[in-house]
Amino acid sequence: MQTQNYRNEEVDVVIVGAGAAGGVLAKELSEAGMSVVVLDAGPFRDTQKDLASDELTMQSLGWQDTRIVAGTNPLTMGHNNSGWGIGGGTVHFTAVFLRFHDADFKARTMDGVADDWPISYEDLEPYYARTEKEIAVSGPKHFPWGNYHGPYPYPEREPLSPNAYMFRSGCEKLGIRSSVAPLAILSAPFEGRPPCINRGFCNQGCMPDAKFSTLIVHIPKAIKAGAEVLADCMVTQVVMGKDGMAKGVAFVHEGRTYEQKAKIVILSAFVVETPRLLLNSANAQFPDGLANSSGWVGKSIMVHSSQDVYARFEDEIRLYKGTPVLATTQDFYRTDPKNNFTRGYTLHSHGSRPVEFSKAISQAEGGPVWGERLRETLLNYNYYGRVTLVGEVLPNPSNRVTLVDEKDEYGLPRAKVTFSYGDNDQKLIEHAVGNMSAILKAAGGKVEYVVPDTAHMMGGCRMGNDPNSSVVNSYGQTHDIPNLFICDASIFVTSGAGNPTNTVMSLALRTAEYIKEKAKRFELLGARSV
Repeated sequence: MQTQNYRNEEVDVVIVGAGAAGGVLAKELSEAGMSVVVLDAGPFRDTQKDLASDELTMQSLGWQDTRIVAGTNPLTMGHNNSGWGIGGGTVHFTAVFLRFHDADFKARTMDGVADDWPISYEDLEPYYARTEKEIAVSGPKHFPWGNYHGPYPYPEREPLSPNAYMFRSGCEKLGIRSSVAPLAILSAPFEGRPPCINRGFCNQGCMPDAKFSTLIVHIPKAIKAGAEVLADCMVTQVVMGKDGMAKGVAFVHEGRTYEQKAKIVILSAFVVETPRLLLNSANAQFPDGLANSSGWVGKSIMVHSSQDVYARFEDEIRLYKGTPVLATTQDFYRTDPKNNFTRGYTLHSHGSRPVEFSKAISQAEGGPVWGERLRETLLNYNYYGRVTLVGEVLPNPSNRVTLVDEKDEYGLPRAKVTFSYGDNDQKLIEHAVGNMSAILKAAGGKVEYVVPDTAHMMGGCRMGNDPNSSVVNSYGQTHDIPNLFICDASIFVTSGAGNPTNTVMSLALRTAEYIKEKAKRFELLGARSV
């Protein structure tokens, strides 16, 4: 939709960001009869016209604006950990759709590290089930780990890729359990969408629409229910009233500034932009930024350690074949007293397109790899296999989003993202790389490259029951401003050891139910009723 249709009228809810959480909220609240406006900084794409099986062109699916990075292990920002446009990161994620385990919510209780979430697995379980059913997650009849063992709504994907078969063979020889991965990718037709045909360009966007994204599922349903979805609209400030309540947001479209008034404001702008917006909205009443009386806005951001191990095989693997992640193991998910670290990780067989492969190899440990060695490796691309890590990283308040003096095109201070691994994180990575290498060797490969990487940003506005040590309650409602909500991965307390999208969307469902119930109970919407 275009802003020439925009009317400066107060609505029930304004949502900033149309990604995994924002899309769910838009659908749920609009279908409940609320007036909803969704604002997103990026474009509204047509999957049939604007996506391409082109790695370089589709880098634009990630947020490319300048971020300042710092720390001992500065993060690479962009396509690998952010989204740009309606649908956010769901447009180009691998669609691995795992649930967190009960242990993920009880790190302090179980292992004496980090903090417990104010909710348990049981609190989120019905929302996991509903999310998986509503988007027809495909998965194995029996999933060996965690609290849910299947069956999933749709049957597992088959056939697997050569890389997945290689991975499962290596695991079997070592006595490591493995499974087909649960995926938000159709294995049979659903709601007019076709099943996957294994094009393999999930990270570049799915043109056939077999892979789930909020762009093609939740946003169209929200619009049908009456929501207005405005693309190319950069929100620059949460507008506050003298009563200390949020009144709406200011945003820029094509150089003009507009204001969207709303009774409830929900920020679903992700781990960098959500804290940045709160800090940039500071005023006389909230001099340290909105919802920041605890001082925790921007603190304890987390990623998953995501090292890749590549091995060369005698027979062809062809990493471009099939959906990137088709097999997984969580045998190393929980704390093992025999290890010199706490918590754990997931391992995936993970495909790689040629450009991604060449970029990764050139940045491998012991590098840089270039010249004749790089050329020879690329010529033998078809003979390489890959295993990748999703490793839990413990929260550290020093890992944070702050603002710098440098301004962007809107005159706003840019975000600075500071990140360093802790000692426990490094020991976990070392252990994981050892197991990844062993799996590849057992399958007949010769390990040649270990590539450092990260994925899945989380934290920065964590939830908690204590307003002195958290930003929001368990429903994403800020402690300081009752009609200001945060609902995205920034409210995570810990990072868990598996892909987070299912948890993000399930938390959004839970928040939507909370808002609907409060609105119904008080028979109106507004700051005092939630």
